[in-house]
Amino acid sequence: MSLQPFGVWAAHRPLSAHDLHEIGGYRLPARLGAGGSGVVYLAHTPGGRPGALQVVREGFAADPEFRRRCAGEVARARSIHGLFTAQVVDSGVDAPTPWLATAHVAGPSLRQVVDRLGPLPVRTVLLLVAGATEAPQAIHGAGVVHRDPKPANVLITEDGLRGNDFGIARAADATGLTGARLWIGSAASMAPEQATGRTVTPATDVFALGVPAAYMAGGALPFGDGPQSAALCRVVHEEPDLSRVPPDPAEPL
Repeated sequence: MSLQPFGVWAAHRPLSAHDLHEIGGYRLPARLGAGGSGVVYLAHTPGGRPGALQVVREGFAADPEFRRRCAGEVARARSIHGLFTAQVVDSGVDAPTPWLATAHVAGPSLRQVVDRLGPLPVRTVLLLVAGATEAPQAIHGAGVVHRDPKPANVLITEDGLRGNDFGIARAADATGLTGARLWIGSAASMAPEQATGRTVTPATDVFALGVPAAYMAGGALPFGDGPQSAALCRVVHEEPDLSRVPPDPAEPL
């Protein structure tokens, strides 16, 4: 399967009456997506260079704990350099509405691709995973553990996979948790030590990298989907369900 068609899937949605049109000197001509932490816009610098700009939701902007976490997460994200991550290029963590700008990655998420096409051919999976292993090396080299390489956070581009979702989204995930706030991430993509609140290490991301790999090959999350509590229980107490993954994926490239 060629990766060429994936580049045209980066859907730009028209702005609504409630959307921003400019922030931090960046023009925002269209939406790229939205989530629990905020909205992601297509952005243009004054010179016309494209990027992706995350703007936090209003409720987080008024939370001092969020702002503290956001400053730390953005500082860590700025230290990450690599061909397989979306590079942070600018930020406004102290602005009335915090924002973060990254290089624009033209491509859909892994979740979008599998939802549309179903399981990918083994050769394609092996090529993508081979490239994806370079992203954790860049992240861990900067002293950062991603902790959430779920299919929605992995983008497919013409030259392979790109890790995404640093900074604002990670700070919002942590701030939105109740109680001791022991973990960041999506339950079905966690390693067991993360799910039980123990110390996370680079090995946590290595384990979690198997989730998008199994998802690409089998079309389903190995620990299932659904409520966070149920997925957490399966991660800690059950083996991953790999029944949909081809039994012999080691075919030659």
